[in-house]
Amino acid sequence: MTLFELVKQNICVPDAAEHYELQVNRNGMCHCPFHEDRHPNMKLNKRYFYCFGCGATGDVIDLVARLFGLNSYEAAQKLAQDFGIDPDKPPAVAALPKPERPLLKAYRQEEVRCLRVLCDYLYLLEGWKQNYAPSNPDDSLDDRFVEACQMLDYVEYLADLLIAAELEQRVKIVEMLNKDGLIAGLEERLDRLKKEDDAHEKQSAA
Repeated sequence: MTLFELVKQNICVPDAAEHYELQVNRNGMCHCPFHEDRHPNMKLNKRYFYCFGCGATGDVIDLVARLFGLNSYEAAQKLAQDFGIDPDKPPAVAALPKPERPLLKAYRQEEVRCLRVLCDYLYLLEGWKQNYAPSNPDDSLDDRFVEACQMLDYVEYLADLLIAAELEQRVKIVEMLNKDGLIAGLEERLDRLKKEDDAHEKQSAA
């Protein structure tokens, strides 16, 4: 049995959705994470999902691939790691670890938060590197361009690890990011910068 078959056989779409912090209601509906969804428009069946708003659809592997920006094989690997599936020793469905375990769920929430903040920071750095690059060698370097050059590769590396590394390594990264309020400080800074940009756009439009 292939890895894809094992994952699809042992993990249903609603379980995976809840595992990665999508809020699924009693009717098997949730807010679609792939577009600005004000109302629950995504239907989660056992073997597939479908969004009535944007048309996104697929199986459990497709869902995780789109959530984390992975290809199908990487998504299947992530699901196998996160749900404790060993391709060489396929578990019975009843033996799979339950995603609602309090400690595991708390960790998952923090992991998703760290990944979200890192991805937001990565997007910001990419913009700074492009928008504030010096026009000629004699120009003084903008602080935002310097920060982007210094941090871009490292932040991308951490984000990649949180997506694809083994659970033990991901736990260490989350612990490191939370040490001394590092991720909280970065999250607060990103929020402040966004508010400043929004205020600047409103002034420009006025």
